[in-house]
Amino acid sequence: MLSQYHPGLQEKIDRLKISVIVPVYNERDTIETLLARVIAIDIDKEIIIVDDGSEDGTLELIKDYISPFSFIQLISQKNNRGKGAALRTGFSKVTGDIVIIQDGDLEYDPSDYYRLIAPILENKADVVYGSRFLGANHRVLFYRHYIANKMLTALSNLFTNIHLSNMTTCFNAFT
Repeated sequence: MLSQYHPGLQEKIDRLKISVIVPVYNERDTIETLLARVIAIDIDKEIIIVDDGSEDGTLELIKDYISPFSFIQLISQKNNRGKGAALRTGFSKVTGDIVIIQDGDLEYDPSDYYRLIAPILENKADVVYGSRFLGANHRVLFYRHYIANKMLTALSNLFTNIHLSNMTTCFNAFT
């Protein structure tokens, strides 16, 4: 619940609709769990799933799972065109006030949506990026991946004059 993190914002959240874009490619093992967690979030929402040519039965699994939910839209791209193309396809269908990108692999927890959108609702940001490195719980990374991420993030921060903790995040929200 948002009020637990930011008292006084519940009224704003009650007037809000979020669009959750879920690009998926071969996410058969995690997609049902992820969708259950997104559906459980108590915010008016639409979920736009873009299957990017999955070959492991993900598409069929999603079709069966979402049939009772009118607020979930499934878009199927026959060929894998990459995550960027899947996101652009999803963006073209958005009707919400805030867009959240949610990968299908359970790396980011939908229960963090409240904390992710709070700076937008407080008019402190237009875009909020999640981070693998902030907060109490985070996924264990290979040391080389961690160092590479830190180096790329530092380089990005240098050129953009923005202070991010994780440039390669796929968990973000924006208006």
